Amino acid sequence: MTRARLADALATRVVTLDGGLATQLEAEGHDLSSDLWSARLLAEDPDAVVAAHAAFFAAGAEVATTASYQASFGGLAAAGLDRAEATALLRSSVALAERARDAAEAVDDRARYVAASVGPYGAALADGSEYRGDYGLDVDALRRWHRPRLEVLAGTAADVLACETVPCLAEAEALVAELAVLGRPAWLSLTCDGTRTRAGEPVEEAFALVRGVDAVVAVGVNCTAPDDAGALVALAARASGKPVVVYPNSGEGWDAERRRWAGEGTFAPDAVRGWLDDGARLVGGCCRVTPADIGAVHALVTAAVAG
Repeated sequence: MTRARLADALATRVVTLDGGLATQLEAEGHDLSSDLWSARLLAEDPDAVVAAHAAFFAAGAEVATTASYQASFGGLAAAGLDRAEATALLRSSVALAERARDAAEAVDDRARYVAASVGPYGAALADGSEYRGDYGLDVDALRRWHRPRLEVLAGTAADVLACETVPCLAEAEALVAELAVLGRPAWLSLTCDGTRTRAGEPVEEAFALVRGVDAVVAVGVNCTAPDDAGALVALAARASGKPVVVYPNSGEGWDAERRRWAGEGTFAPDAVRGWLDDGARLVGGCCRVTPADIGAVHALVTAAVAG
C-alpha cells in the first residue's frame, strides 16, 4: 500500500503509539533480566518480538517501536557479537516490526509505521543511569557514542528514528546535532522529573534545541510519570514549535538494583484529552503500559478527533 510520511500524517491527525514492548514480552513469559533487556530476543526468539508488536497493532497502535532501545555496539560486543553481527541485529529489529506492520495492514489496509528506537547512553549501562543523566560525558563524546547506531538505523526503511528516554541536556544536544547531519525523520523524547530533565535542568532548553531542525518531526517526553505529562506537553509545544510526542510510563518507579518496577501505576488514558488540547500529535505509553491501555488511548483519540 502507499504509506504517507509520518511527518505529513502529523499535520492532519493524531497518531497512536504502542506501549511497553518489554512489558508485553514479559507478559508472554519471556525473561528479560539480562543487560540486553528485550534486545536479547532479537537473536533468541524473533517471532516473540513480532508477536508483541502485533499485540499492540491489534489493540489500535499505529506505530511499532523497535526492540533496539538497549541494543548498543558495546553491549552486543559484551554478549559475544562482532561488529557485523551487531549491525545485522540492529537492522533485524526494524525488519521484525515491519513484519508485524505488514500483517496488520493486510487485515484492514490502515497505514501503520515503524519507529526505530534509539535508547540513551544510560540504557547501555543497564544500571538505571537513564533515570539520572549523570554520565559525566560531554556533547562531543555523546555524539561519537550515538553516531554508529544512528547511522545503522538511519540506513533501514524505518519511518522515523525514536530518540527516546533522554535524561539530560548534553545528550539531547548531541542527538539533535547528529539528526541534523543525518537528515532522517526523527523524534526527540526526554524523560523528566516534574518539569526538569532527570539531571535537573530546565527541560524547555532541550525542547528548544529542535527549532529549525527539519529532521526532527516531533519532540516531547516518554518514560515520565503520567501525572507530569500534561505540563510537559504544553512546555514542549511552546518551546519547540513542533508537534508533540508523549508516551509516559505506568507511573511505577524503576528499582535499578533489583531490576524491577515498584509502586502503584497511575496511567490514565482519560488524560489523553488534555494532551491533545496542548499540542500532542503522537500519543501512547512506555514501560508497563499494556495493549489494553493502548486500546483505551486509541479509542479516546478516535473519539476526540471525531468530536
